Formats: sequence, C-alpha cells, structure tokens
Amino acid sequence: MISTTSLHRMFGWATGRRCVALAVVLTIGFLHSSFALALQVSGLEAPHSFLADPTTNSYFISNINGDTDARDNNGFITKLSDDGRITAFKFIEGGRGDVTLHAPKGMAVVDQVLYVTDLDTLHAFDKTTGKPLSTVVLPRPANANQPQSLVDVAADGKGHLYLVDQPGNAVYRLDLTPALTLSLYLSGNHLAGPSGVAVHPKTGHVIVVSYDSGKIFDITPEGTLTELVSNGFFTARFQNLSGVDFDRWGSMYVADATKGKIWRMGPNKKFQVIAEYLPSPTDLGIDRANHLILVPYQDSNAAEVNGLESPLASSSADRAKRTLADYGFVEPQKSEKKGSPAK
Repeated sequence: MISTTSLHRMFGWATGRRCVALAVVLTIGFLHSSFALALQVSGLEAPHSFLADPTTNSYFISNINGDTDARDNNGFITKLSDDGRITAFKFIEGGRGDVTLHAPKGMAVVDQVLYVTDLDTLHAFDKTTGKPLSTVVLPRPANANQPQSLVDVAADGKGHLYLVDQPGNAVYRLDLTPALTLSLYLSGNHLAGPSGVAVHPKTGHVIVVSYDSGKIFDITPEGTLTELVSNGFFTARFQNLSGVDFDRWGSMYVADATKGKIWRMGPNKKFQVIAEYLPSPTDLGIDRANHLILVPYQDSNAAEVNGLESPLASSSADRAKRTLADYGFVEPQKSEKKGSPAK
C-alpha cells in the first residue's frame, strides 16, 4: 500500500529532494522533512480526511468506500505509523463487530478518543483499540426532506468540538464535559455549504470554509461571524474549498477540490499557491509537530505526505535569495566550477 514514488512528479508539488518543472508550475512551499521523499499512500477507497495524532505520532485516514451519502455500512478508517507505514488498513470498519460506519469524513482526536463524522452522526472510538465508545446524532430538521451530512470536525483543546453540516448550512458545537451535549452554533444560507472547519491555534477562533462560494469565515468563541476571505469580482481565487487547517505558526492551508490547488495564507493575510494540478484534494491535515502536510485525494484513492517549509527559513530577513540548495541540489565547490588547474 505504501510507495515512496512521489506524486509530486505528476501533480505539481515542489519538495526538498528535487524540483520538477516539466508541465507544472514550480511552487516553493515544501522543503526537507522526516520523510525522504513525498510519501504516497495508495489503494485507498475514496479517502476524505487525513489526520495526525500528535501524542502517538500516528495517522488516520477516513475512507468513504462508496457513495458519499449511502448508508451502506462499509466505510473504514486506515491507521498509519509514524513513518507512514499502514499498520491497519481497516483499523475501524463498518459492519465488523458492533461498528456502524457508512461514509466517514472528518476526524478529530481528543485525548484517547477518535471522533469521526458520518452522515448525520458523530462516532467516538478508542484511538488505540478502535472500539466504539459513543454516538451523537444530529437533531432532525423541521423540513424532513432537508439532507444532513457532517463533513468535518475540529477540536478547540478546551473541551469542545465544532462540526459542519454542508447541505444543512449549519455549524454545531459539542461540549465534551460533563456529558456530550450538542447545540446549534451557527446556521444560514450565508454559510454557503460549509465543508471544512479548523480552530486557529493562536486566536482560538473557529475557521470555516465554504464549498459553494469559496468563502472563508472567522467565528469567535461567542459565535460572532466575520467573512475573512471571499472571491472578488475580478479575482475568483477559490472555487470549491473542501478542507482547512493551520500550522503551529498560525499559517492557514486550504484545499480547493475543483481547481486542484493548495493555498497557504500567512499571518500577514497574503495568499500563496503551494501546490497545484492535484487530483481533487479534500480534507487536508497539518502535522504541527513535524511540520508536514497531509493531503487525501478522494477521487484518486490515494493520499500524500509532504514536508512544509518553515516560515523562519523563508523570511527575507533570514534569506534574501533562494539557492538551489533549497530544492535539494548541492552547488559545486569553487574548485569544481573552475575545472582542473592548467598544467
């Protein structure tokens, strides 16, 4: 299942080992990491979300395995080790034992619990054993014909989870203590199909991206919503956003599933395309401890890990000009440049 043949050759990543400038646009967001090359995980089944567990240095990938809205109970979660090896291809599997899992999408880890969104339900599993612990079901809408689909979930580190219902145009908050308590956080057509959620590591604000209009919203813990980014009349930057996360410095990463791009927005609010020509990137994740980006390709049944560039290494104060060494090439010594001495 694992291959270190790097997808960046085909899909436009620029990594620390080599840069490929054939039919792709060179990007500069990726440098050396603990992975020797961009790591590819293949043989998946419609992977939607890729999550790092910082306390165990392991990874989880949710596999829809069929139609995104089907109640077929054949979805599963793949577990990987700290070096990207699959330790359990179907670590948690719908229909096995007492597990129910139809179309798993977004995931979050809090302490010993792995939370997984699945249509109108949030499941809780023991992250070590995969044993089901509890479930929370969304309240039925007043309109019985209104579809519901939880596509992402994020933890704020303060005892709350935030869940987004894309067709229902709603954001829910789940209080984890003293008991699991679900409440409606925000709703309305202005959310335009919320498809990804993350919590800003510096401000604690909830960040939501929209699939329908390519908007990015900032929501305070009290529920005040601000439109952080939107497409302008002449600058239709985003099309269908499907994932969002942050690195430990506060830079935001968003995936555009339709345009096949990964964008990074730094703390200075400036955007940069760090990868493009990707095959339907969905709910990306950031491994903040190791500064890695984790990208699932739902339509290609694959996922990829790449190292990210530290903002300290890319600041103009530290480096005014990039060299070939930034991309894994070693410049020749002066004696090599001049050739052998004349006899």
